[in-house]
Amino acid sequence: MIKKKNISKEDIDIWENYLKNPKDLFDKDNLQQQKTSIKGRFKFDLHGFPLQEANSRVRKIILSCVQNHYQEILLITGKGIHSNTDSDIYASKDLSKLRFSVPDFINTDKELSDCVSSISVAKKADGGEGAILIKLKKL
Repeated sequence: MIKKKNISKEDIDIWENYLKNPKDLFDKDNLQQQKTSIKGRFKFDLHGFPLQEANSRVRKIILSCVQNHYQEILLITGKGIHSNTDSDIYASKDLSKLRFSVPDFINTDKELSDCVSSISVAKKADGGEGAILIKLKKL
């Protein structure tokens, strides 16, 4: 990273205001309702989560969304392009990536699979191959 030597007063003010109120950042640890453009949809970004922690989060999210009567969940997983599994000969190149492992985790967990009516790749506008759309059953 190259440091800018002469930072203007205006740039400093903009940066300080942003730090006080960063509108485009959200707390991944907070499972409270996140506003989305589609009513009845919960959206969560799993980027950067290790496999076991992601599965734990997915479990909490699904059970919470069922309890709060959401219709669907959009999970942003990424496409696995930056996954470091290629260097580990003992790791599956597909199953260790969240976009493959999350649906498998849901399908093999009886409690979760009973809540889910379908799991599919999201539409291109919602993230395409880098996102999973989970439709919930009406219980």
